Amino acid sequence: MFKKRTDAIENIDSLIGENIKIIGKIQGNGNLRIDGKVEGDIEYNGNIVVGETGTVHGNISCGEISVAGTVRGNVSSNSKLILLPTGSLRGDLEVASFIVHEDAIFDGNCKMSNHKVREIHPKEIASQEN
Repeated sequence: MFKKRTDAIENIDSLIGENIKIIGKIQGNGNLRIDGKVEGDIEYNGNIVVGETGTVHGNISCGEISVAGTVRGNVSSNSKLILLPTGSLRGDLEVASFIVHEDAIFDGNCKMSNHKVREIHPKEIASQEN
């Protein structure tokens, strides 16, 4: 009855289409969808969707990012990264939240940021076990 959303973003402000290849640095604001090829770093004040046909060879810095295509480079997100079943990401991550779907490929290191570590005392552990 309800369709599960696969993209991180519903409203797209900018689109790099399937038949487009961009070489160089990309900077911008808003929501970006990449269905083509990008060779270069992306610094975006907004959210990014890398579609199934999308390929990025470079580092990405953005808000929320959803990967259904291929990313080769480091990703820094101040929100969450969603790696969908068709997605492949090879690089290191620094994100607030990381969701990996079954069949997705991730090869790299992940550092979780913006999370406070809460110290648990032995008394709390004992009370949770009972």
